[in-house]
Amino acid sequence: MQIDVSPMQSATMLKPHGDVDMSCARDLQGALHQALRAKPERLIVNLEDVSYMDSSGVATLVEAMQIARKSKTSVVLCNLQDRVRSIFEIARLDRVFKIAATADEALAN
Repeated sequence: MQIDVSPMQSATMLKPHGDVDMSCARDLQGALHQALRAKPERLIVNLEDVSYMDSSGVATLVEAMQIARKSKTSVVLCNLQDRVRSIFEIARLDRVFKIAATADEALAN
């Protein structure tokens, strides 16, 4: 799995490409942990190139959010495709995560 990492002034943006499932969740986990070590004010996960995510991908994001809270880093998901958004809505995680429509909105919030 390719994951682009873009450090910014007060935020770090991760952009995974492809499906996030059991076969690559550890790659995403490693990238998230590495980004969180820098303790950015905000960690933005841009999911526009993710058309499918299984429970291991969701669990990886939940774990990252828990780690982020300890260092007072906010986690914002953005650009969720409908299929991925519905997973978060069904699990009611749309009430737990900050979700922005676009990357610009995620940076502005």
